[in-house]
Amino acid sequence: MKTKNLSKIKTTLILFGLMASLLLSALDSTIVGTAMKKITNDLQGIEYYAWPFTIYMLCSTVVTPISGGLADIFGRKPIFIVGILTFLSGSTFCGMSQSMIQLIVFRGIQGIGGGIIVTSVFTVVADLFPPAKRGKYMGMVTSIYGLSSIIGPLLGGLIIDNLSWRWIFYINIPVGIFAVLIIAFIMPNFKAEGRTRTVDYAGTFSMTFALVPMLLAFSWGGNDYAWVSVQIIGMFIFSFIMLGIFIYCESKAQNPIIPLSFFQDRSISITLIVAFLTNGIMFAAIMYIPYFAQGIIGTSAIISGSITMPMMLGLLLASAVTGILISKTGNSKILVFVAFTLMAVGTGLLSTMSADTSYFKMVFYMIILGFGIGINMPIANTNIQNAVPQRQIGTATSTVQFFRNIGGTIGSAIYGTIMTVTMNIGFSKLDLSNIPDNVQEQLKKPQIITNSETVKKIVQHIPAQYSNSLTTALEGAKGVLSNSIHEIFLFCMFVAIVGFILTIIFKNAPLCTQKSIKNKNKII
Repeated sequence: MKTKNLSKIKTTLILFGLMASLLLSALDSTIVGTAMKKITNDLQGIEYYAWPFTIYMLCSTVVTPISGGLADIFGRKPIFIVGILTFLSGSTFCGMSQSMIQLIVFRGIQGIGGGIIVTSVFTVVADLFPPAKRGKYMGMVTSIYGLSSIIGPLLGGLIIDNLSWRWIFYINIPVGIFAVLIIAFIMPNFKAEGRTRTVDYAGTFSMTFALVPMLLAFSWGGNDYAWVSVQIIGMFIFSFIMLGIFIYCESKAQNPIIPLSFFQDRSISITLIVAFLTNGIMFAAIMYIPYFAQGIIGTSAIISGSITMPMMLGLLLASAVTGILISKTGNSKILVFVAFTLMAVGTGLLSTMSADTSYFKMVFYMIILGFGIGINMPIANTNIQNAVPQRQIGTATSTVQFFRNIGGTIGSAIYGTIMTVTMNIGFSKLDLSNIPDNVQEQLKKPQIITNSETVKKIVQHIPAQYSNSLTTALEGAKGVLSNSIHEIFLFCMFVAIVGFILTIIFKNAPLCTQKSIKNKNKII
């Protein structure tokens, strides 16, 4: 790959194109999180609350290693452009959805495009800059997650409060067009050298069939089916069998989508787990803090967005500073310790929230969590990219994003199950004996008790002798919702503690110059 002929102006423009592309994915996540309460209420689908996130991450996960391998083979540019156009198509159809099922399907299309985009962005950064400088520019590009997430929640809240939620998807179109123009007309078609033109189709299909039943089991377990039911156990067994087939396929593939040799290097394998855990924790906040603020505390969408914003601001600052520190010191291990400590503290504090929690407390908790997540973001990319030869950078980068996506995918499925199961148990124990029968069922529906206009109508039409009992019942019902989110963040705190312990065996990949990388390639 030859990048030395690129002028500073072209390099800068390409960086802007990369940031605009990454903005699509990052902006989408934060805006959708802010809008989900409104979407599920309008489309009548609270039971599908987690699925727009889960399906997006599932499709991103499946396509990520494929796109990385294809980019190494055919070049970055065509794969990159296909990713952006796919994402824009999915966004358009999401905005036109008339049911939760339609939205879930079109979010899957979005996810395919998003997975290609994210992998392409981080791979091109590695193409543009030598290892010793990657940390700096990786931190710069990664900070788009924070920047877009400052804009995203506020923009999403503004759209929800003043326009239709459908515009949160349409707004992606102009940003995507700008990115396509930069990538198409200015960026060279970077291509890894020494690769044969083959794609690991067997690995792709076996990986897909390993992931899908596992995610369905996590989503349906304890909700649609008992955890010990034939359906759930059967899906886990099938997933485990397909995982074995996937490993076998990768051991035989000429160009595996995930080289098994990666797992023989501790600087790679542990870093992948760090990426997995970090993204899983981040999605809990993105998905459920806006819902908590709007549904439990009763804020507007824009206020709920402003609560999410501090986490992303912390992510932005921590990511940029971490990138510089890595480039100067090469010591990531101590930073990972700090990151998981902050994440454990942040999620622990978020688990204490109630309807009486103040706005400023929530902001403080989110800042702590954001700093922890932001520290780990650039570390995952740079540590692995510095551990592999240049010819494997595309595959290595896609593998990092693959594990990030798995973390978000499995996490969102588990969180949805925790929320649904906890709510079902809570509502079954809720004392509604003093409430009229026709109102009792309504108080067990989250989309009703979190809708202030609907609650007002119920209060206005209920006989006066039931008013005190109704007030108590509404508080109890909201308490059930609050407790379900409390359980989610307790689970995340446990995950962060596991990450902290795992960091003991984390290994730094050495920083090296472009010259030493060339020597490494010759040896390997």
